[in-house]
Amino acid sequence: MNNRRKKAIVTINGTIMFFFSIWLTVTIAVSAFKLMVDRTSDMKKVYIVMLFVILFLSVLWTLADLLRRKIMVEKPTEEILIATEKIARGDFSVRLTPKYIYGKYDEYDEIRENINRMTAELEKSEILKNDFISNISHEIKTPLAIIQSYATLINDPTIDSEERQRYVKILCEATKRLTALINDILKLNKLENQGIIESKEGIRLHDSLAEAVIQFETLIEAKNLEIEADLDEITIVSVKSYLDIIWNNLISNAIKFTENGGKITISLKNDNGRAIIKVSDTGCGISKETGMRIFEKFYQGDTSHAQEGNGLGLALVKKIIDIIGGEISVESEIGRGSTFTVILKDLT
Repeated sequence: MNNRRKKAIVTINGTIMFFFSIWLTVTIAVSAFKLMVDRTSDMKKVYIVMLFVILFLSVLWTLADLLRRKIMVEKPTEEILIATEKIARGDFSVRLTPKYIYGKYDEYDEIRENINRMTAELEKSEILKNDFISNISHEIKTPLAIIQSYATLINDPTIDSEERQRYVKILCEATKRLTALINDILKLNKLENQGIIESKEGIRLHDSLAEAVIQFETLIEAKNLEIEADLDEITIVSVKSYLDIIWNNLISNAIKFTENGGKITISLKNDNGRAIIKVSDTGCGISKETGMRIFEKFYQGDTSHAQEGNGLGLALVKKIIDIIGGEISVESEIGRGSTFTVILKDLT
């Protein structure tokens, strides 16, 4: 039953109750007047009795209405007010029990259910916020601790130049990691809170992917990785900076989790007006449980590589793909590598 129909029924019921009270009052008053006239000719006495009859009926109906309001209006209103006050103070565990069974809810039950849904979402958001703050604090503390420690060591006049250079290299890596973390946080925050979509343009996807691979040429050579690319010529209307973030994260992850001498395969195909991009590697792979959470903020399935990332990359990728309109999924098996599949539309 929709809300409009429920409101109509409530209005009709209220009108009927009001009509019935007026009708009953008039009927009793008329009957009492007729009875008094039949028994006495003293009209003054009749009028006095009628006055008390009408007064009694008025008081009776007023008390009945007060009782009705107490039970049907004030009690649920007070319950809802108490609940909203708790929510305003930050207690998101509040839950209200509907008075009627589902399908026969009144308006107050609808409000109760809306409050329950709202507090459930707020509770979830609060948990995510606390987890986010906890994780980000941990991620920031790690490079800061390294910077503080090695900045102290580098000032030691007794260390030789070779050791000093090693410390400088460690400091640079820590600052780069901290900078990357802050940049990813700012990007993710901008996408989540502002919802700003930059201007779209025609982009040659095959060139975009090829350029992304070239950027990692040094790392690929350092690990002696084999790169196989099968790229159809496809042009899409999208946001170049967003696509660059997607490719950079997927390719860098493939390089990071693939052992020396392994293979990375990148394919781009046109499937009935959709661009299908696959980035596969022969790396360590991930479990099914990890695959289900891989796009969550700060989640790192392989903690052995935790020092090489901050757990925000794939969350950022997922958010971008949601914004530009697309899909991303992962197929993987431990010890046999992973394949990330991105599906994009808006082909020209």
